Amino acid sequence: MLQNIRDNSKGWIAKTIIGIIIALMALTGVEAIFTGTSNSQNAAKVDGVEITSVELSQAVEMQRRQLLQQLGRDFDASLLDEKLLREAALNSLIERTLLLNGARDAKFAFSQQSLDQVILNTPEFLVDGQFNAERFDQVIRQLGFNRLQFREMLEQEMLIGQLRAGLGNSGFVTDAEVQAFAALEKQTRDFATLTLKADLDAVALSDDDIKAYYEAQASQFMSPEQVVLEYVELKKDAFFDQVEVSAEDLQSAYENEIANLAEQRRAAHILVEVNDALNDDQAQAKLIEVQKRLEQGDDFAALAKEFSDDSGSAVDGGDLGFAGPGVYDPAFEEALYALSENAVSAPVRSEFGWHLIKLLGVQAPEVPSFASLEEKLQRDLKARQVEQRFVEVAKDLEDSAFEASDLAQPAQELGLEVKTTEAFGRQGGSEGLTANRQVIQAAFSDEVLEDGSNSSIIELDPNTVVVVRAKEHNKPEQLPLEQVSDSIRTQLTQVRASEAVKAKGESQLKALREGTTPVTQAEAGQGWNVIEAATRSQEGVEPSVLQALFRMPKPDAADKPTFTGVSLSNGDFVIVRLNGVSQPEQTLADEEKAMYARFLASRAGQQDFAAFRKQLEDKADIERF
Repeated sequence: MLQNIRDNSKGWIAKTIIGIIIALMALTGVEAIFTGTSNSQNAAKVDGVEITSVELSQAVEMQRRQLLQQLGRDFDASLLDEKLLREAALNSLIERTLLLNGARDAKFAFSQQSLDQVILNTPEFLVDGQFNAERFDQVIRQLGFNRLQFREMLEQEMLIGQLRAGLGNSGFVTDAEVQAFAALEKQTRDFATLTLKADLDAVALSDDDIKAYYEAQASQFMSPEQVVLEYVELKKDAFFDQVEVSAEDLQSAYENEIANLAEQRRAAHILVEVNDALNDDQAQAKLIEVQKRLEQGDDFAALAKEFSDDSGSAVDGGDLGFAGPGVYDPAFEEALYALSENAVSAPVRSEFGWHLIKLLGVQAPEVPSFASLEEKLQRDLKARQVEQRFVEVAKDLEDSAFEASDLAQPAQELGLEVKTTEAFGRQGGSEGLTANRQVIQAAFSDEVLEDGSNSSIIELDPNTVVVVRAKEHNKPEQLPLEQVSDSIRTQLTQVRASEAVKAKGESQLKALREGTTPVTQAEAGQGWNVIEAATRSQEGVEPSVLQALFRMPKPDAADKPTFTGVSLSNGDFVIVRLNGVSQPEQTLADEEKAMYARFLASRAGQQDFAAFRKQLEDKADIERF
């Protein structure tokens, strides 16, 4: 059972854990995933399971960030349709709920013990190659989880992963399908191309042409909408010099610090699972027989290898390694912490079955001296006071900005400076404040832009908040013809040249297909570029030409080539002549055959999974609000 977890720790499980951590770190307020209040408005229901508006808002924001990262900084963020983003995010959440319900209905299960092993072997939680409880707590706290919440989220992801892997890995293909695919993949084609160049010099444009294009495409020639903001900025660091820590507080913090240090215990166990083959009484009886052999002098590790149903630890004599409190099942942990070193427990019942537990070793916590922790404790205590002060002043700033008609009054009351940004558009600036997505949204909101109000408080990062106000609003205006005429001339010349060469090329294509123009006379002063035995990944050929080539029908005879035409992005037109198709006949090597089989089976598995997902959707009761 657990061996499969370890074997796949570098596969989908590890990727899932790391993916969860990376994705969730990109969000703020992730705890709301699990703690949405009963009063929250629901976005949807899937077979009675609620998807809250909080979850949807977070999913929309994550999707927006991913898109902007993929599309690059130069992409105009205002082009992102909020309605489409919301719809896509909601569809994703509904799909996740469907899959989770489907996994549970199909009786997929991921035991708490298996979750323990996943957590213990997750690289993010290791220090020097060993699981570290303090590191584990630190990471999940940064994600906004406590241990119970993290385990709940992880179990859900593992269930969906099991379902996906179970269906995806069940695809198979026949030898005939492999051979047919390999034949297509290895097919080669003999062809020739004739490139007709777009002649920019042959295009003559009048001023009337430029003007007509300018008037017809007026929306293309507008100045960008821009805004200039005033803002006040409140930084947490400014409060560090305003707080002090007493000696009594330091001593109290030190005592709390060392009181929370927990020992690590190294456990081994022998597990007899309760399952369809063994009921509870039978499993207990089997474990008692193992216990008797142990009392007769048999070695615990040897018995674990022989009898334990936890295959992952059985090979190591049942050894589970060192772990601190909160990692194991409560009943298991209670029994473990009641043992003295090298002692073995009585049979213990957990939700997984019956255990014999042996305590292999104890690592007592190292108690640091006060002097070694003083600087850290002082910094931590100051940070708490600063955090409290920062929250209080930020609240004062928000209240003052709400009541004021400008930013001068809040700035004066709190000793802040009113600053001004450079002009920027809906896509945001290149860096700093004007590149912040929340600031951009606030700047172009009706509240700030149309009503002239101060914005709500905006958190730029955990240490900085701002309030913004529109100082200038530069609305889009029609650019004068004189300013854009050169760019219009260039663009229109390219369009006209491309249209002309395409018309010429299509005329030649028609003649070639009808046989009224011999191939040799279609050269138009240029030569055909002949390529023989081209593959699907042929180098030196335009991708669009190569794609069109392998879509062309096979010639009926060697002297009857087929033709097609392709317009290139630079405006040129290419006539493609397919002379012949070669289908190599050869026996596939075992390694090559296995590679094709894996690819086709994987594709079939993905199709099966997609069909299953569609079936779940068709049968589900889905309500969207």
